[in-house]
Amino acid sequence: MTVFEKVVLYTDTDGRARFRSESIPLGEGSPQAMLSELFASGGYQLRHSPVGFRSQFHCTPKPQWVFILGGQMEIGLQGGESRVFGPGQHFYSADVLPAGATFDAQLHGHWSAQAGPDPLVTLFVRG
Repeated sequence: MTVFEKVVLYTDTDGRARFRSESIPLGEGSPQAMLSELFASGGYQLRHSPVGFRSQFHCTPKPQWVFILGGQMEIGLQGGESRVFGPGQHFYSADVLPAGATFDAQLHGHWSAQAGPDPLVTLFVRG
């Protein structure tokens, strides 16, 4: 069966953000246009981030898809790991603050930054 690889940014049991991959089956449609099941969404936002943008460590308030439309986005985790996503790439941001926790910038969340020579254009789709 054909699958869509979903990159997930999530909060692990120790409270730290990490990446993992999941497969979404594409079992509907036709051989020329394979589709997943229809998923509900809670709205979307577009964002433009100028060259040089970088956030502080933060958690995702609500899980959401992040699609890179233009430029490059770097996501950095505690401990120094980072990944760069370019146009046409995506990830599912679900690194929410653990229930009952108080945000600690030395433990929780991720930072995001514009990378490369072009401004960053992203589409956020709430899950």
